[in-house]
Amino acid sequence: MYGIRNCDSVRKARKLLDESKVDYTFHDYKKDGADENALNEACERFGRESVLNKRGTTWRKLDDETKVGVADQASAIALMMQETSLIKRPLITGGKQLLLGFDAALWGEIMEKGEL
Repeated sequence: MYGIRNCDSVRKARKLLDESKVDYTFHDYKKDGADENALNEACERFGRESVLNKRGTTWRKLDDETKVGVADQASAIALMMQETSLIKRPLITGGKQLLLGFDAALWGEIMEKGEL
């Protein structure tokens, strides 16, 4: 699981996984940086517009030139590598499912099927 430790969505996701006794490794973007391969995989699956969080304060604080410079997947990933708070969280990789964002109902269904 990739995320930021103090993010509400990440806390909820970790709590659900812990309560469900699902083994996972947590990668904190703030301490460990972003994983370019994981971002590429997420962008391929969900689209860069879904992975790049434009609703948060980090995006709003960027200058217009930087925002306009996000023209393709490579530029979006480069910016997310630099500003990890721009990455939608949590991101789950490495299992049977690739998940972006926290949805308790969906995650519950996936865990019941043993697909996480």
